[in-house]
Amino acid sequence: MNAKMTWLDDPEVFGVNKLAAHSDHLFYPSKEEMLKKESSLMQSLNGVWQFAYAKNAKERPIDFYKPEYDASGFGSIEVPSHIELNHHDKIHYINTMYPWEGHIYRRPVKEDTPEGIGLFSEASYNPVGAYRTTFDLAPGLRNKPITICFEGVEQAMYVWLNGVFIGYAEDSFTPSEFDLTPFIKEQGNVLCVEVHKRSCAAFLEDQDFFRFFGIFRNVTLYAKPELHVEDFYVKPELAEDQRSGSFGVEMKLSGKVVKGTVKIYLRDQNGKGLLAAQMPASEKVIFAPVTLEDITPWSHEIPYLYEFLIEVYNEANILVELVPYLVGFRRIEIKDNMMLLNGKRLRLLGVNRHEWSAKTGRVITKEEMVWDIGCMLRNGINAVRTSHYPNQIPWYTLCDEAGLYVMAEVNMETHGSWQKMGAVEPSWNLPGSDKKWLAAVLDRAKTNFEVFKNHPSILFWSLGNESYAEENIAAMHDYYKAVDRSRLVHYEGVHHNRAYEDRISDVESRMYARPAEIIAYLENQPKKPFILCEYMHDMGNSLGGMKDYMELFDRFEMYQGGFIWDFIDQGLMVKDEVTGAQVIRYGGDFDDRPSDYEFSGNGIVFATREEKPAMQEVKYYYERYK
Repeated sequence: MNAKMTWLDDPEVFGVNKLAAHSDHLFYPSKEEMLKKESSLMQSLNGVWQFAYAKNAKERPIDFYKPEYDASGFGSIEVPSHIELNHHDKIHYINTMYPWEGHIYRRPVKEDTPEGIGLFSEASYNPVGAYRTTFDLAPGLRNKPITICFEGVEQAMYVWLNGVFIGYAEDSFTPSEFDLTPFIKEQGNVLCVEVHKRSCAAFLEDQDFFRFFGIFRNVTLYAKPELHVEDFYVKPELAEDQRSGSFGVEMKLSGKVVKGTVKIYLRDQNGKGLLAAQMPASEKVIFAPVTLEDITPWSHEIPYLYEFLIEVYNEANILVELVPYLVGFRRIEIKDNMMLLNGKRLRLLGVNRHEWSAKTGRVITKEEMVWDIGCMLRNGINAVRTSHYPNQIPWYTLCDEAGLYVMAEVNMETHGSWQKMGAVEPSWNLPGSDKKWLAAVLDRAKTNFEVFKNHPSILFWSLGNESYAEENIAAMHDYYKAVDRSRLVHYEGVHHNRAYEDRISDVESRMYARPAEIIAYLENQPKKPFILCEYMHDMGNSLGGMKDYMELFDRFEMYQGGFIWDFIDQGLMVKDEVTGAQVIRYGGDFDDRPSDYEFSGNGIVFATREEKPAMQEVKYYYERYK
């Protein structure tokens, strides 16, 4: 198969040769490596790559993927990073509008419009980054099937290995994996990735943030043992008595010969075994749920996690793979129109969080994630919304361990398609009910579920942000209801299209509703429990008036809190041209137009990770209402 630039224009092509999404588990070939948390089956390709920038597809180095290509004229770039922060292209912040508004007229391809060939592939401005690196396989990966995982690439990428086209992917914030096995060598591999700043996926990724592009998350090679756990789905269920429950697991195995034995173990934090079982290996292995007693439920107050372990043995009864994972038992449900967690009324004392670093943008370190978790815990925050895309994989495990409740959001926002100059005007909104966009949005929902389905911290699947509401979002809701009965589904956009309020979202979710509006809803035969997926909007000296929202907890059991907008300022540290000092700059400071200027800075934490004075108000009320 050859790569086609026209895929950039076609909403029905969002992945070519991508492997199926699966659970985010790590795996090890021996107990020694598992204990060290160092797997010889993994090889990072992060580091310095060769790089060339072009303004559009026509000007890109077309043959750069060929092994014999002379790349001596290329510069270099760190992977992961944003291309704009490497002195290419323009830094641009925009909130609700699409970034091209005022520069070029664009409408999305839909069923009743022309095919849109050239919309992005032939655009005079649609920057392209050509990445090139060489590598030898590490010893532990040789003579095994090899997968490459790109954890995050904005916004569309083409991949080649040793001159052979491997695949294509969109969806910037979820992992994209490809099989390299038929084309990889032990030494002298040439890996090339071509990243396009915009494709038709841009219509689905209109989030309130700086519009970067490039390989901005980890790139990793994985080698699969002769028998390999491709995917698993744990089913830890807590009974109504909050002390007993059940545990089962479904898994998928791969290998040239899928024969052998699979063993599973479940232990508490003291090493006491709750479960040990084994079954013959097969492509699909199902351990039926087993009843358990004396379970410690997982919650914010007590984030109790159990150690789950899968051991895979080949036909000769030799251990070939170990898969450890931390699991938790908790019960989220709605009774009498009130959300209950482990039988008690749930209070969401939450915050929205963009991934952000003042120096590196959305390329953040685990140390920064750990700081964010600590900041939330010491200030009474018990919940986080991953606004508005799946976060880095380690974030969810950190939330499991810390006891933070997660609203896990799909990578979708189409704000500029239905809200124009503040008015609701959905004449060409996306994804709407248009069949050309259905598969793409369902794929985003599915990937979000498959990767993160085993995390107890996730209480809600969220169908994206500010994308109106019609049939395609209803289909996303139905998908989650079909695959997961252990969580609730959230979506705010039905507030703008009440025709769908009985079909989409388990909760009534609003943004920035005044206390009087909330009272009016809760006093007028409400259908659903009420949350604020965004409120307070902490920009400048705002965040006053929390008292009015907090006291609603005392008046209405169906009022269940919300998520402050937002956690951290999106500000970039740059060198001032006049003074030479390091300063923080925001939207509009980079001659970026259109821009929403200082709206990039509305966190309760400065971009440099220092708490703002407003955090005192958050801490006072959140700790009071825990």
